[in-house]
Amino acid sequence: MTRIVTRSCSPVDADVLTRCGLHPVLARLYASRGVCLPEDVETGLARLVPPAEMKGCDAAAVLLADALQQQRRMLVVADYDCDGATACAVAVRGLRMFGARIDYLVPNRMEHGYGLTPEIVELAARSAAGKPDLLITVDNGIASVDGVAAANALGIDVLVTDHHLPGDALPVARAIVNPNQPGCTFPSKCLAGVGVMFYVLLALRAELRRRGAFGDALPEPRLDGLLDLVALGTVADVVKLDGNNRVLVAQGLQRIRRGRMQPGIAALFRAAARDARNASGFDLGFALGPRLNAAGRLSDMSLGIECLTTDDVGRAWELAQQLDAMNRERREIEAGMQQQALDDLATVDPAGSTTITLFNPGWHQGVIGIVAGRLKEKFHRPSFTFAPADETGVLVKGSGRSIAGFHLRDALDLISKREPDLIVKFGGHAMAAGLTIAAADVPRFTAAFEAVGREWLSEEVLARTIETDGELEDAYFTPQFVEMLDAAVWGQGFPAPVFSGEFEVASQALVKDKHLKLQLLRGRQRFNAIWFNHTDTLPARTTVAYRLASDTWNGVSRVQLIVEHAAS
Repeated sequence: MTRIVTRSCSPVDADVLTRCGLHPVLARLYASRGVCLPEDVETGLARLVPPAEMKGCDAAAVLLADALQQQRRMLVVADYDCDGATACAVAVRGLRMFGARIDYLVPNRMEHGYGLTPEIVELAARSAAGKPDLLITVDNGIASVDGVAAANALGIDVLVTDHHLPGDALPVARAIVNPNQPGCTFPSKCLAGVGVMFYVLLALRAELRRRGAFGDALPEPRLDGLLDLVALGTVADVVKLDGNNRVLVAQGLQRIRRGRMQPGIAALFRAAARDARNASGFDLGFALGPRLNAAGRLSDMSLGIECLTTDDVGRAWELAQQLDAMNRERREIEAGMQQQALDDLATVDPAGSTTITLFNPGWHQGVIGIVAGRLKEKFHRPSFTFAPADETGVLVKGSGRSIAGFHLRDALDLISKREPDLIVKFGGHAMAAGLTIAAADVPRFTAAFEAVGREWLSEEVLARTIETDGELEDAYFTPQFVEMLDAAVWGQGFPAPVFSGEFEVASQALVKDKHLKLQLLRGRQRFNAIWFNHTDTLPARTTVAYRLASDTWNGVSRVQLIVEHAAS
């Protein structure tokens, strides 16, 4: 059963925000998301927490400044998701502004696994351009104890920039920049990997200023030109949009809307058939991000990184089209796997279980995380999907997605302690995690995972709850109001507005046999609405949770309700 509930909102905080000039509905939305001071609404760059407050930033700046002055060769070791790709592009573009000799290397998901491994270090040392003097990890490295040791043994310095939680031991790198490392008091713990790298560049610029390095030969660079990349990686990595991240995303979106973006970002908007002049966080998270991620899932993220680093408009468009084609292929693979997963569940009653675990030897490991997410959304259960780790099929890799109230990594940690010989390796966080086990042990893992679920998950947690912002007055169902909402920054931890109310269902019909198109009535007003991927009809009167969108046809904009849930 799904319950529709209304977020609590402090009337006092909403009133303070309104009296400072904020639209009354926007004031209510912000207050219900924990914003209580007018300055917390501001998204100017002056609101950013200074780089000096992040542990390791100054040491990284000195290391990079010395490397620049000594003309040492630098190599960025990236990750194969959108955050890793944008962080790599920020590192390469940013350091080139300072005159760096720099290149990048990105591990292949299928061949190399994750992070700075000894194998990646060996590959970097044997590169055609010669052994690098300095390795810079982006969006990885905090757990690469062996990889950093391998680099040290070869006389290669390592700068680790990461945002993931550290393990018991830290790598012995020349410098580590990570807001989540022990002893770091930086208040914005939710920076994405691309945000961490951007902060390193800010610190480097400050260090070079102190050294008097800028002049006619080396003009001081404008780093705000990288904020389109920072915004994309931050939104796509689904990190919490705290005040600091909202500044980064808002500034990036502002530049995109003004046409001040990298050629690759512009090409991705074009490939996704999105209008950059009206760019929103939704575009970054659901249109651009998946196209970049598709490269890392199905092929080589080097394609995505080249798209973000090239200044050739034609080459950027060519690469964006390739990424778009890969994303279509990814969707087809995902759809087939999802249908197979649902077929496998046909003989199982998910309501009788607290968790879902599925394995199919024909699945693609690059897409299992997405399918796990789809299953989690459909059944509101922590879900793991497994695919073969390699051609031998001896080991399988699993990707999991969780629901609020169930910490996925802690669950894997408990299973590993109860059954020490079951899990080969695992990692992750509360809502997403991954692991490797023997294919023969999938039934054993399924039972162990379900046992933890039965211990930790109550009926209340397993009941889906949709939080809304309550009723919206009739006067605000206008394209201008939707435009105002879209101009704000919403995302993980700062959810986009979802309203709710009771409506009469005047008509309903299926579109393309998979979407429910509705005409809803309230008083004298009639509303167009659509419920994507839903085919069951609704009663004559129902409570609807919905988002607002602007639907433009023949130059005329009308408001459309995007249904999130309706009480049957």
